[in-house]
Order: sequence, then structure tokens, then C-alpha cells
Amino acid sequence: MDYILIAAGLLFLFFGGEALVRGSVIISKRLGISAILIGVVVVGFGTSAPELLVSIQASLADQPDIAMGNVVGSNIANFLLILGVASFITPIICEDKAIYRDALAVVVASVLLFGLSYLQIVSQLAGGLMLAMLIAYVVYSYKAERKEKLSTPSGILTHTVHEHEAEEFESKMGLSASIIMSIVGIAMLIFGADFLVQGASNIARSFGISEAVIGLSLVAIGTSLPELATAISAAMKKHSDVIIGNVLGSNLFNILSILGITALIKPIPITGQIAGFDIPFALGLAAVALLIILWFKKFGRLSGLFFLATYLVYITWMYMNKGVDA
Repeated sequence: MDYILIAAGLLFLFFGGEALVRGSVIISKRLGISAILIGVVVVGFGTSAPELLVSIQASLADQPDIAMGNVVGSNIANFLLILGVASFITPIICEDKAIYRDALAVVVASVLLFGLSYLQIVSQLAGGLMLAMLIAYVVYSYKAERKEKLSTPSGILTHTVHEHEAEEFESKMGLSASIIMSIVGIAMLIFGADFLVQGASNIARSFGISEAVIGLSLVAIGTSLPELATAISAAMKKHSDVIIGNVLGSNLFNILSILGITALIKPIPITGQIAGFDIPFALGLAAVALLIILWFKKFGRLSGLFFLATYLVYITWMYMNKGVDA
């Protein structure tokens, strides 16, 4: 029964996340909202919705390791699995200013989480500050991209990274249908989060596997499925800016909004296991990604293979060395 719950949870999270993002983007466009703002806010929040629902559900169920592991594991999966798969399909070019800005913001957010790990808790105060930081960054990003757009000579058609992200969800669907799709997506996310957390925690207990490991692996991959689907679709179309923008935006929202909102509802303790290795590892990946973007300005196929191999080693090592409770 637990495996059925997990399978149902993964399906609900995947299709629910897709429905919510697509529906929300179309609603925003029908209401005349700027494509830049849609890419910065709507797509960012939408693709992180599965992580949000799962972390809140796990936290309220007194399973903080799943809540924290879900966020940290999702960020690791975004870099190694999603960026790895996408860059293996097509090289990812990183020349837009917004990419540099977002990559630096992810490193700063990761450093913040690393600092909080020493306090061993994300308090309500910290959660509020994280949300405030995200709002300030979103406003800054929107103004920066809009300024860049307005400074472009007339007659030259250009699109910012976040506009491309919004375009990835183009549809001729009407407003009413989009609203229904969004509502259905939210409902699927709520049920999917509940199913996945229940099934994963039951299996963890039955096999003696720690909830932290379940959160860092199975739950994290499950909540990252919408981002993976978007990345593969964008890679097939060679929209490399959408891929890196999606990964960086998701990682930033995961730390500042998912942990921020969850902590406001209920403070999240950080265990020694996650604090001691996984959070520093996620910070290291963010730093490596920033260096690659600054120096090489692209993620090639060899990078993709390396990331995928690293993720396989990470998952294998995690289960072999700390997958079973003492």
C-alpha cells in the first residue's frame, strides 16, 4: 500500500505541478501581466509548488528531516540530475546577465542556509527574513530586466531569460479553462504531497532508513519532476537559457520561499546529518555552477555526464553510509 501511495503521490505532484504552472502562466498573460514578471514570479513559485506542499505537510506531521531533506535534496538534484540530463542533450549557453545574477543569488542563499545549519534550526524570524530577501530580489530582478529591455534599441527584438521561461508555457487556452486547470493542479499537489510523505515515511520506518535520506533522495526527486520535464522539453528545443534559468530560479525559491514559508508555519530543526554534509555539498555545487557560468559560460555534454555520474555516486554513497538508522 505504501508503494501505491508513493506512486500516486509522484504522479499527482508531476501533473499537478505542470497544471499549476501552465494554468498560472496563462492566467497571468490573459490579465496582461508582463512576461518578465511572469518568468520571475509565476514560473518560479509554480515550479517550486511541489516542494512547498511536501515540506509543509512533512513539517506539520513532525517529520522535519523530510521537510529539510526535500529542499536540500531538490537543490542537489536540480544541479546534478536536471542540469546533467539537459546539458547532455544540448549544451547550455550562459551569457545573459540575468543568469550571472541568479547564480550569485543562489550562492548567497546557500551560504545563508549553511549559516543557519550551525544554529540547527530555521526559526520563524529566519523564515520571515528569508521571504523578505526573496521579495527584494524579485523586485530587483524585475526592474533590472525591464530596464535592460527598455534600453534595447527600437526595432531589435530581444527576449530576456525570464521572458523565455514564460514563453515555454505558451498556450491558446482560455481564461476559464486556465483557472480550472490551476485549481485542479493545486488539489493534485495537496493530495500528492500527502500521499508521498505518508508512503515515504512508512517505508523509511519499515526498512530502518532515515527520514533524512528519504527526503534527500526519493522525495526530492519526486518534487523535482516538473523542473525535469521543463528542462528536457527546453533542451529538445535548444532553449538553453530556459534550462539554466529554471534550475537557478527553482533553487533560489526552494531556499528562500519554501523554507521561509514552512518555518513561518512551524520552525524547522536541522539535524546533524543534513547540516554536516548535505547542506555544505549543496553550497559547493552552487559555487561550482557559478564558477562554470563565469569562466566557461556554458555547460557542455561532458559537464552533463560528470554531473550525472556525481549524482549516482552521491545517492549510492548516501544509502550505503547513512541510509539506515542505528
